[in-house]
Amino acid sequence: MVDVTETTFVINTFFLLFCGSLVMLMAAGFAMLEAGMVRSKSVAMILLKNIGLYAVAGIMFFAVGYNLMYLNVDGGFMGTLLPWSADDSAALAGDFSAGHSSSSDWFFQMVFVATAASIVSGALAERIKLWPFFLFCAILTGIIYPISGSWVWGGGWLASIGFKDFAGSTLVHSVGGWAALCGAIMLGARRARFNEDGSANSMPASALPLVTIGTFILWFGWFGFNGGSQLAIASADDAIAVGKIFINTNIAASAGVITVILMGYLAQGKIDVPMALNGALAGLVAITAEPLMPTLWMACLIGSIGALIMIAASYALEFFKVDDVVGAIPVHLAAGIWGTLAVTLSNPESTIIAQLIGIGAVGAFVSITSMALWFAMKSIAGIRLHWSHEEVGSDIAELGIRAYNLDSGTDHSKTGALSRTALEMAEPKGSTMGGTLKTSY
Repeated sequence: MVDVTETTFVINTFFLLFCGSLVMLMAAGFAMLEAGMVRSKSVAMILLKNIGLYAVAGIMFFAVGYNLMYLNVDGGFMGTLLPWSADDSAALAGDFSAGHSSSSDWFFQMVFVATAASIVSGALAERIKLWPFFLFCAILTGIIYPISGSWVWGGGWLASIGFKDFAGSTLVHSVGGWAALCGAIMLGARRARFNEDGSANSMPASALPLVTIGTFILWFGWFGFNGGSQLAIASADDAIAVGKIFINTNIAASAGVITVILMGYLAQGKIDVPMALNGALAGLVAITAEPLMPTLWMACLIGSIGALIMIAASYALEFFKVDDVVGAIPVHLAAGIWGTLAVTLSNPESTIIAQLIGIGAVGAFVSITSMALWFAMKSIAGIRLHWSHEEVGSDIAELGIRAYNLDSGTDHSKTGALSRTALEMAEPKGSTMGGTLKTSY
C-alpha cells in the first residue's frame, strides 16, 4: 500500500506537470493571437519568433535562470549563477517533505518565463529584426526575469517587506510589459502608423478568427497559470483553493469582456472585436496577482477595472505615438499594475506601500536593463528592419517565404526577392513614424 505522504507527493507532482502543460499551451495562444493581429506579410515571422522564444526560454532558464531565481537568495537580490540540475534524492530515500518533484517545479516555473518573452514579441511585431529579438529574449529569460522574480518568489528582499504577487501580475506580466514598452520606444512605430499631424492610421488585423482562437487558448491556459500557482492539490484545503482560483480567474476574464463590449457600444455605438478580446486578457492579468482571496463579486470588479485601464492605456499609447501591434502593453503592463494594487482589496496581509514599492522596483529594474540592452543592440548592429524590408514584409525580408501561399503556381520567394530588391533601390516616399522618415535602424 502506498504511503499517504508519497501519494501526496505524486499527486502534487502530477498537478504541477499538468498545469505547466496548460501554461505551455499558452505559447500557441500567443502565436495565434499575434499571427492574426499582424498583416499577412509578417505572419511567418511571428510563428518562428514564438516557437523560437519558447526554445530560448527553456535553455536559458536551465542554463542560468532557475538557480539565479531560487538558489540561495536568502532575502537578497539574486540567487546563484549555476545551471539547474534535478535533485530528488530525498524523495527517493523516503523524505517527501518537498511536496513535489524538483523536475515538475522546474518545468512549471520555466513556462512562466516563456510567457514574459511572448509579451515582447507581440508589441514589437512587423519591424523588429529576428536575431536581436532572440538575443533580447535570451537575456530577459536568463537574467532579467529571474533576478526580479527572485525578489519575491525566491524569498528575496521584496518578499521580506510583504510584497504579494500570487501568480505574476507584476513578476510575469508587468516584466514583459516593461520590456515591451522600452523596445517599442527604442524601435519606433511601423511605417505609416502615424501621420505628420499626429493622427493615427488603423492597421487592421489579418485574421480575426486566429486572434479569437489565440485568446481562447490563452484563457484556457490561464487556469494552469493561476491554479497551478497554488503548487499543491493533494489536500482538501488545496483542492478547495484551486477550485476557487479557477472560478475567480474565469469570472474576471468574463467581466473584462463585458466591460469592453458595453463601453464600445455606449461610447461609439459599435464594438471593437480585438479590444473585446483584449478585455478578456486584461481581466485575466488583473486577477493573477491574487486569484484566491477575492469573492466572486470582487473578482468581477477587478477584471472590469482591469479592462477599463487597458482601454485608457491603449489611447495613451496612441497619443504618445507608441506602436504596440497587439495591445500587449495595455493588457500586461497597465492591467498588471492594477492587479498588483488590487491585492490589497482582499488580502489582509498586503499593504499598499509594499505593493507600490514592488511595482516601482520591478519596473525600474526591468526598464533600465531593457533600455540599455535595446540601445546597445541598436547602436552595434541595429534592431529594426530596413524600411524596404518592412514594406515587403518580414516574411520575405527575413525568411524568404510567405505564410499564406495563395497561388501554388507562383514562386513567392523569387517574386518577394525581386520586390525587395526594387524597394531597396527606390527612394522612400510618404510619412512613417510621427511624420519623420527613419531610414537608419
